Amino acid sequence: MASALQLPVDDSVLFQVTHANIKSFSTELRLSLQTTIESVKEKLWRKCGTSVASMLLQLFDDSGSKICDLTDDSRPLGFFSPHDGYRLHIVDLDPSSVTSGGWLEDTSLVEKYTISEEAYDKLDNNFRKFKEKMASQHATGTQNKLSDNYMEDLCADIKVGDRCQIEPGEKRGVVKFVGKAETAGPGYWVGIQYDEPLGKHDGTVKGKRYFDCPPQHGALLRPDKVKVGDFPERDPFDEEEI
Repeated sequence: MASALQLPVDDSVLFQVTHANIKSFSTELRLSLQTTIESVKEKLWRKCGTSVASMLLQLFDDSGSKICDLTDDSRPLGFFSPHDGYRLHIVDLDPSSVTSGGWLEDTSLVEKYTISEEAYDKLDNNFRKFKEKMASQHATGTQNKLSDNYMEDLCADIKVGDRCQIEPGEKRGVVKFVGKAETAGPGYWVGIQYDEPLGKHDGTVKGKRYFDCPPQHGALLRPDKVKVGDFPERDPFDEEEI
């Protein structure tokens, strides 16, 4: 008798997430049916600012009808038999919450900080003085010009094919180019193909191709921004991601 092929069962559900106080907050979140209501609240707290203690979650079906309030934090999502397209609606029960009163969306509600011209001029490092300094440096030709070997030493441990992570930002990808890129500027550059469409091009910069990658996946960066190592592609269904 031939053995049956056992395929893994996907126990995750794709939810729409909305917030009662933040009308512009609308996103999708894929969650395992084994996830408890308390764990869901903890994930959403990091995304919207409503604390776990003051968060009420409501479950709506894909037609917009309310099913129930998710009040038992110990229950797993699977207890409520949700399907793809169901909606989790966040209600903030704290009247003094940062989300209440429209503060996060209507900037007119925030009192603007003002400073007199006299007080501003007395500041040691204000933007006006910075602009004047930069203009002076440009006018007198005192700006340092980058050499053709700028950051060459930082490329010693970076090679094409290396997995990498970009700092800051923690975007991940693979090294596709290491060397000089005249159209980008003097010195050495590293070409990156991001795992996701987070780049600016397909490996072509100002009309010159330095490497090949899908559109919007490419970036040309200084080597001090590139950290090579064991940086695998992130799981698109990672519960920490929304």
